[in-house]
Amino acid sequence: MITYTYWVLFFALAAGALYQFGKRGAWKWGFISASVVMVAGWCAYFFHFEQVFVKRFGGVMTISVPKGQQHIATTWKDDNLWVENYDPATNTCYFYEYSKGNLLEGKVVIKHCNPVGRQATVPSAP
Repeated sequence: MITYTYWVLFFALAAGALYQFGKRGAWKWGFISASVVMVAGWCAYFFHFEQVFVKRFGGVMTISVPKGQQHIATTWKDDNLWVENYDPATNTCYFYEYSKGNLLEGKVVIKHCNPVGRQATVPSAP
């Protein structure tokens, strides 16, 4: 809910800037100021607030499991989200870090991974 409130606020600020300049006949400056407000809002959200909202206030965030992988676990470390996936084709586990703004993302690869609950395949006798 906080995510939607944030965006409503920024759309209202952009509309207010457009209205204030527009009523004076300065539409060019209205569109420029509204665009600056929206770009500043997007940058602030993407580079700082997205994960803070999700972790602390129940915001909205969507990530996808890469094709061919199975999701194992997700955890927070400070304000960064760590996701563990398993690739059965290569028997490898991957830890992906989703940091603020996706600037400093980490990735840990565990080869020959055997996630809990996964049964090892044993060849059967003919």
